[in-house]
Amino acid sequence: MNVIAIDGPAASGKSSVAHLVAERLGWTFVNTGNMYRAMTWAILQRGVDPADSEGVARAAAEVSIDFDTANGQSTIRIDGRPPGPELTGDEVNKSVSIVAAVPAVRERLVASQRALAVLGPLVMEGRDIGTVVFPDAAFKFYIDASEEVRAARRRAQGHADSVGERDRLDTTRKTSPLVAAPDAIVIDSSHMTLPEVVEHVLAVLRGRGLASSSAW
Repeated sequence: MNVIAIDGPAASGKSSVAHLVAERLGWTFVNTGNMYRAMTWAILQRGVDPADSEGVARAAAEVSIDFDTANGQSTIRIDGRPPGPELTGDEVNKSVSIVAAVPAVRERLVASQRALAVLGPLVMEGRDIGTVVFPDAAFKFYIDASEEVRAARRRAQGHADSVGERDRLDTTRKTSPLVAAPDAIVIDSSHMTLPEVVEHVLAVLRGRGLASSSAW
């Protein structure tokens, strides 16, 4: 299976790592976090309270949301148009973990994520890629960092959401809780630069026999 799974909590750096690893390999980068953000934004736009799990499930079934890949990364269209910067706004940040905990939402998006595998080799980041979406992936990583470091990163990005609360919601949900896969390589990025984490991931991939290339 040509999938590299990269999981981890909020602000661990997993998205940036996955994106750069995909570029270095020439594979397609899939940001599943944005999929859940897109669904959350669409549900909020419909005036549904994220805490109303039944209302969220009904709205999620009605949302027109399509996923594909282009220019080396995943793409999203909500109700026929690509989303904008609203996906990273504080309103979505505060609600995405709540919406993502609804089983109907996860079922729909996990199916969409698995369907992308036919489009070619993928580097896919998220919270349950190595445990639920592609449990048989040959390469699994879990990028972590201390809560203090991750909170500082969020503040530096200009966001006010609570990393600790996101962690609590993600790790305690009944459906696909955030957890490192037993066979994942765990990397603590607390005191590492982004290039250092990327190089570490690539070194592991080379050591495990992923086709080497002078390009990376």
